[in-house]
Amino acid sequence: MNISSIIRESLKLKQELLDNGSMLKRLKEVVVVTSDCYKNGGKTMFCGNGGSAADAQHLAAELSGRFYFDRKPLDAEALHVNTSYLTAVANDYSYNEIYSRLVEAKGKKGDILFAFSTSGNSPNVVKALEQAKLQELITIGFTGMKPCKMDSLCDFIFKIPSADTPRIQEMHILLGHIICQGVEETLFGT
Repeated sequence: MNISSIIRESLKLKQELLDNGSMLKRLKEVVVVTSDCYKNGGKTMFCGNGGSAADAQHLAAELSGRFYFDRKPLDAEALHVNTSYLTAVANDYSYNEIYSRLVEAKGKKGDILFAFSTSGNSPNVVKALEQAKLQELITIGFTGMKPCKMDSLCDFIFKIPSADTPRIQEMHILLGHIICQGVEETLFGT
C-alpha cells in the first residue's frame, strides 16, 4: 500500500472537478432545484448500497438535521433505514424492489430522488430511478465514469472520472456536502 499515491489520486480527482466547468455548473443547478423542491413543500429521498447507502444516509442527515447552523429541519430520508421494511420486502418480493416500492409509496411529483451507485447499474437503484421517472420526481445520480443504466434515468448526473470505488465515493460525499451547504445557504441565509 502506497499511502501517498492514494492521497495523490484523491487530490487528482478533486483538481479535475475544480477544472470541470460543466460539473460545477451542474452542482449549482442541483442546489437551485433542491432548494426549489423544499420551497414548494417537497422532500428528498436517498438510496444506495453498501458505502453508497452510508453516503445516502449521511447526506439525508445533513439536510434533515443541520449542516453548518441551526435552522428548521428539511424533509430528507435515506430509504434503507427501516430494517423491518427492508428485510420484509427483500424476502417477500426481491432485494431489487426495496427502493422502488418506497418511491412509489412516498414520492410525489416535484420531489427529488438522489441515487448513488459507483457502477451505475445496481438493480435496486435503477428500479427506484425508473419508478421516480414514472411519478415525475426529479432524479439526481452519482456514479463512476463508465457508461451505465443510470445515465438515461437521471435528470442530473455526476459521473466521477474514475473506476476506483473508494475514490468515487470520496467524490460523491464531497459533491453531496457542496449541495447540502448550498441548499442550507439558499433557504436559510449564510
